[in-house]
Amino acid sequence: MNYKKLGNILGKIMILEGALMLAPLIVSIVYREGWQNVFAFAIPIAALALGGLLLQIPKAKRDHLYQKEGFALTALSWIVMALFGAIPFVINGDIPHYVDACFEIMSGFTTTGASIVTDITALSRSTLFWRSFSHWIGGMGILVFVLIFIPESNDGSSMHLLRAESPGPQVGKIVSKMKVTTRILYLIYLGLTVLEVIILMLDKPIPGYENDQFFFSLLATFGCAGTGGFGFIPGSIELFNPFSQYVMAIFLLLFGCNFALYYLILIGRARDILRSEEFKTYIGIAVVAVGLVFLSLAGKFEAFPQTYTTEEAFRHSLFQVASIMTTTGYTTADYSAWPITAVSVLVLLMFVGGMAGSTAGGMKVSRIVMAAKGTYINLRKLINPRYVPKAKLEGKTLEQKTINDVFAFLTLYFFIVLASVLVLSFDPVNGQAVTVVSDAGTYEVTHGFFSNFSASLACISNVGPAFEAVGPYLSYSGYSILSKLVLTFVMLLGRLEILPVFILFHRRTWKKI
Repeated sequence: MNYKKLGNILGKIMILEGALMLAPLIVSIVYREGWQNVFAFAIPIAALALGGLLLQIPKAKRDHLYQKEGFALTALSWIVMALFGAIPFVINGDIPHYVDACFEIMSGFTTTGASIVTDITALSRSTLFWRSFSHWIGGMGILVFVLIFIPESNDGSSMHLLRAESPGPQVGKIVSKMKVTTRILYLIYLGLTVLEVIILMLDKPIPGYENDQFFFSLLATFGCAGTGGFGFIPGSIELFNPFSQYVMAIFLLLFGCNFALYYLILIGRARDILRSEEFKTYIGIAVVAVGLVFLSLAGKFEAFPQTYTTEEAFRHSLFQVASIMTTTGYTTADYSAWPITAVSVLVLLMFVGGMAGSTAGGMKVSRIVMAAKGTYINLRKLINPRYVPKAKLEGKTLEQKTINDVFAFLTLYFFIVLASVLVLSFDPVNGQAVTVVSDAGTYEVTHGFFSNFSASLACISNVGPAFEAVGPYLSYSGYSILSKLVLTFVMLLGRLEILPVFILFHRRTWKKI
């Protein structure tokens, strides 16, 4: 294990996190929140800068990283970021318990959006900003950002870091040099972010929040860009005007696309996007899901006591499908109280997620396509042992190893969900009734199996809000410390797609080579 090289890169990440914390520090000063909030960010900034500089002192004899070192470094970096990123919440008193604060900021960095906050109006502006800004930081990945600045190696070290942090079964460069690739990705990311903020500013302010239009547009965009879902006003996105809700739904679907597709547009190859099998599947799933949810809300499948106009039913269907499929978790309505058909569709979308190479979580559409083709190949082989598989994806032949890796990932995915549900089943909160006050009215739900299952699924898929006792109008605050730690770990597993985290905690990873 190249400890010194790992320390050098980890130190750079710590310095970068400290620099990024200057943004909420400035917000605290602008809104005159007092010295406690200023120190809440100034102290971890100083600690990160000092620790990062000290880690730069040892010079590594070997400059390159092996794959296991790149994977371990990625997981370790995200854990360190969360440990330091939680400190401001504790110092300013917004989230006084450190485990809760770690849960909150890990949910932010992993773009999950699951929250333990019960009263969003009690949080300071700097805390609201840091929570939402963490979505934007984690959406594209902080190591991807660091790769822009560190010297590019010829030994594949940069690719190991990109592969460990980027979502999807296959990761590649869109141009020959890794540094240029990461720079292009971040410019596209930044461009879409700025564009959404500008469009949201064209809408009328939210009644009662007339002076906060830019601030809220910024926070909403951070959540859409990173496909996170932290609410910053009561009711998540419910109070936003229909125009803004449509705009956010469209941008959610855009951020759920592979960013390499946008590069094709920039170089004049937009027609190639229509040839992408994953893109067509992604859009197809979204269209079918919106249609099913709309018909369910319109009362075509089953009786639904809540009355929506046709436009409202379509808007809520479009928004929630876009939000859940891209694993964002923003809400415009209490979907937990929707008809069983709509709920079933949303649960299935939690598994699917967005496209590979996007900021969305979940299994990824490409894996679903690969799994379907792999299953078909196996069936054909059973029928005809002489059958030679010729499965392709995006014009490239799918190797058996790639298909096996996909099946292994899906198996791990389900095992982690089941293990998490088992741990949560021992939580004392099970069996307790919780009152929900939402647009669907006031009603009670009991914390039980579906709450635990949907919470586990929402955390590993980085969705955030789940169903029943952890639905969109409730929080994860009722869980015990152990359950919160487990779900925090599950969120990290989901964001880094399992293997980097397992490699970090494997004893053989840390043996000298």
